[in-house]
Amino acid sequence: MNGAEAMLETLITGGVEVCFTNPGTSEMHMVAAIGASTGMRSILCLFEGNCSGAADGYARMAGKPACTLFHLGPGLSNASANLHNARKANSPVINLVGDHATYHKQYNTPLNSDVVGLSQPVSHWVRSIEDANSLPGDAAESIAASMVQPGRISTLIVPADCAWDECETGAVTTHTLPPTPRVSGAALDDATVMLERDIPTVVLMSNMALSQRCLELADQIAQKTGARIFCDTFIPRLPRGAGRAPIERLGYFAEQATEQIKDAEQLIMVGTKAPVGFFAYPGKPSEFWPEGATLHTLAKVGEDAQDALTRLAERVGASGLKARRTTLNKPGLKSGELSPSTIAVAVARLMPADTIVVDEGGTTGSACFPATSNAVPHDWLSLTGGSIGYGLPTAIGAAVACPERKVLCLHGDGGAMYTIQSLWTMARENLDICIVVFANRKYQILQIELARVGAQTMNKKTLDMMDLSNPDIEFVKLAQGMGVTADQATTAEEFNALFEESMNTRGPRLIEALLP
Repeated sequence: MNGAEAMLETLITGGVEVCFTNPGTSEMHMVAAIGASTGMRSILCLFEGNCSGAADGYARMAGKPACTLFHLGPGLSNASANLHNARKANSPVINLVGDHATYHKQYNTPLNSDVVGLSQPVSHWVRSIEDANSLPGDAAESIAASMVQPGRISTLIVPADCAWDECETGAVTTHTLPPTPRVSGAALDDATVMLERDIPTVVLMSNMALSQRCLELADQIAQKTGARIFCDTFIPRLPRGAGRAPIERLGYFAEQATEQIKDAEQLIMVGTKAPVGFFAYPGKPSEFWPEGATLHTLAKVGEDAQDALTRLAERVGASGLKARRTTLNKPGLKSGELSPSTIAVAVARLMPADTIVVDEGGTTGSACFPATSNAVPHDWLSLTGGSIGYGLPTAIGAAVACPERKVLCLHGDGGAMYTIQSLWTMARENLDICIVVFANRKYQILQIELARVGAQTMNKKTLDMMDLSNPDIEFVKLAQGMGVTADQATTAEEFNALFEESMNTRGPRLIEALLP
């Protein structure tokens, strides 16, 4: 077998089953190997940022990596924004990036670039293949590197001749995955002492600390000690809704977050860092915790959060308590003018159990999170890295990982245009995704931020840089042109009917919610 075939068999043996691909000439032997295989599903995306976003969504729901296939340095560069989001989500991803044949690099052809240099900012592990015999072993290492908990990005750069040359070693077994480190006894001792002080304490959690079991343990600790439990504003995945232990989300704006934790004298971090502002603002704090508060990290992002919380619950005498559960409370549907709040009510009322919500709703979609706190059980995925255009492709990956579950993608209109090609892939793969586009015809968050940073020039020229009208973007026509059923809602009644139909019908569907 050639290098590409040996690499592919190694990936499949290591549990990698899906490739989100947008290849070119230098990757043709990898394409041929995937085409001849029965163990690797290939999904074509029309833009590399869709591949990387889909791999992120797949990893968040499957708990293991998919691979991507990119054409040289420019292809990887196109994928970088959503690789940034995946990196911030600690998602396991394996990038396969083609390169010119080793003997061809010297000619510095038009597509030649520093692929290693482009890989490093969005990868934890980078390897450029030296020859075909090295390829399967390096592929095995890439799997192990991606599965360092909670997840990392591996990038394997494959020169064309390393893919087509004969590989004498053949496929290899994946390297043994390293165990997830346990927290130190000292970190556990300090957290125990803090919780026994009987002073206002906040426990802030994210990443591996947001499993259903970890939420239950945290609630037990909260009941026993009086600590308040929060999650980060932007989280990779959060199980919530009826039957799940409740958790409060930290606010996005500094004035929200500082108000939430203004009385805290101690903060204990589990799977995250101390809370700071998304941006700096004139006259506003970057650090959200009160001055003089004691900060302590119980479990770092890569440490075993469940084990840490289990041991902590035992230490403080909380392990025998029964975790509290969120009760189901579906609101009644609204009528009249369509608004973010009427949409949020419909989502809370009508989405089915086990829905996966991919949230890039921005300002107009922000009402959906609090409205669904008592909805049916569901998972919530958010924009961890702040680079917009993650929602549509991440919904693809989530739907591929969990084909039996409905995926609901809440999306602002501006961000949706970054990766609108995702609709074509949804249609081609017949994925069970409902997209709600909040069409307010502007980058509303930028208008808010313009005022918040003190830049007060609100003239037409300034506002035109944040305006999405003239001409209006017609999402229904865009979706229909890529094979996705689509309709526009202008009233609450219209939206309710379309959304209910979508929740009870399989396949991709887009609803453009035209907001006044």
